[in-house]
Amino acid sequence: MKRRDFIKSSAAAGAVVAASGITQALEDKPKTGGAATSATARRLAAPAKGRINVAFVISQHATVIDFAGPWEVFQDVHVPSRGAGHEEQMPFQLYTVSEKTEPLRATAGLQLIPDYTFADAPAPKVVVVGAQAGRSAAMYEWLKRQAREADVLMSVCTGAFHLARAGLLDGREATTHHDFTARLRQEFPAIKVREGLRFIEGERISTSGGLTSGIDLSLRVVERYFGRDVAAATARYMEYQSTGWMV
Repeated sequence: MKRRDFIKSSAAAGAVVAASGITQALEDKPKTGGAATSATARRLAAPAKGRINVAFVISQHATVIDFAGPWEVFQDVHVPSRGAGHEEQMPFQLYTVSEKTEPLRATAGLQLIPDYTFADAPAPKVVVVGAQAGRSAAMYEWLKRQAREADVLMSVCTGAFHLARAGLLDGREATTHHDFTARLRQEFPAIKVREGLRFIEGERISTSGGLTSGIDLSLRVVERYFGRDVAAATARYMEYQSTGWMV
């Protein structure tokens, strides 16, 4: 049975029909975080057909939840109106990108094998950069290109330092894990570092706080593509109760 095939059952259909009710229930809960969004953070245009590529940048010692949390969000998005088949209704295509396609170790020893290198990765619409040890000219050049070409370039936790090293946060508001905001401010004085927010959203470049904050920012990206009801239904499927993604 394919993941999310339960959507085709009558019970799941009822859940989708009640998406507005899900949204209201979430809005009625107290906020668990905060977000700052730019007036230029417009609705994103999803293609009528085909998948939306989401690239996850990984390297040695990548923090697992920083990429696994957003991965779960994007893989769980279900939009019945996009077509009759399961593949058509699941709009995001996910893959990992690194300097080499050789095995690497994430936190706690999890072994990963990247799908692509920076030289041959398919063009992404969304890029996720979490905390990790890798630093390379290839990574930063690739990030600079995606900042011009992708719909969204988002960092999770100290992934913000990688965007900063690529020169992508100068003059912008940004956030990171609360233990590292002072360091980000010290090392990159051109960045307007803010604390205590789940994420800070711009038109193309967004940064989130530590760990689970990446889930909130990913749900917000889903909302920008497909609306609040789809994002709320995704959060409900994940049993995710934070409302930090709502702005």
